[in-house]
Amino acid sequence: MNKIKTAVSLYSYQDEYARGKMSLKDCLKELSDLRVQGVEIISDQMLHKAPFVSDEAIHTWHEMLKEYNLYPVCNDIFINTKLYKNRILTQRENLELLKNELKLAHKLGIKLVRLVSLTPTDIIEDALPLAKELDVTMALEVHGAMSFDNPETKKFTDIMFRLNSPYVGLVVDSGIFCRKHPRISTAFFLNQGLTRAVADFIDNEFSQGKDVLEFGDPTVTPAELKKLIKSKIDEDYIFFAGQYENKPFSVLDLYFPYIKHFHGKVYEMTKDGIEYSIDYKGLVEYLKQKKYDGYIATEYEGGRFALPGTKIDAVSQVRVHQQMLHNYIG
Repeated sequence: MNKIKTAVSLYSYQDEYARGKMSLKDCLKELSDLRVQGVEIISDQMLHKAPFVSDEAIHTWHEMLKEYNLYPVCNDIFINTKLYKNRILTQRENLELLKNELKLAHKLGIKLVRLVSLTPTDIIEDALPLAKELDVTMALEVHGAMSFDNPETKKFTDIMFRLNSPYVGLVVDSGIFCRKHPRISTAFFLNQGLTRAVADFIDNEFSQGKDVLEFGDPTVTPAELKKLIKSKIDEDYIFFAGQYENKPFSVLDLYFPYIKHFHGKVYEMTKDGIEYSIDYKGLVEYLKQKKYDGYIATEYEGGRFALPGTKIDAVSQVRVHQQMLHNYIG
């Protein structure tokens, strides 16, 4: 029987980790306490000198996975094309970076690397032989503001369809399924001076099932919304509102055979135990119908909207999100 599995992306604990409140071991112990099946790591964030991690650190990683009974699901990697001030990296340099990341994933026992949006597409085919050799899949993240109709994303999916390889696929971020604009984002911008009428306009668009992705382009911004703009903060808010796409689940139909993994985005878990913006009940039901048996990895991102003087509590947010997922998965 196919069954959806859960994981947690350690991106969720970035504030606790960066401030020294939680070590990598602490993060893994927390996942074990939650009885999470899988872990998704960002090696650049948590493994010293990645992708050239020492053999000792690799050994420690495997020992911790064994101790906490966790399966290493995915490594979120970055091909940084702008390492130098005066030029972008060449195709050859980018390819070398990707190959190094594939080798690290293999050492970590991870069979999936998430390619960040805008990863150069001209290196994928050349990296494929090594990916096959190491049994590591390369999957582009389909993220808010970069969904399937985005030209850059389409460059990748065109190559993906042409290669038709089990080692080239997609990671879908559930932020493309926002049914409401995150209210913590609104509160953050209101604190910066956002005009309330602008926020109300965006909320109303979402309530009508619309997608505001294009509003950040002044040539597309509705005239009635333009009239409400009074400051740069208003303009920024409208632009960032487009990061929360409102796509139907059916947008995945064409791509489903290539979907390797899901990011379960969390902006805000409410007191009722549901995510404020994203219809996870509907998403899980859709995935059940499609017989998806991969992972949904909780990815908490609400910390970026913490108001001055308030505490970021990713641990609690992740716990509630995991409980919600388990309730829906059954």
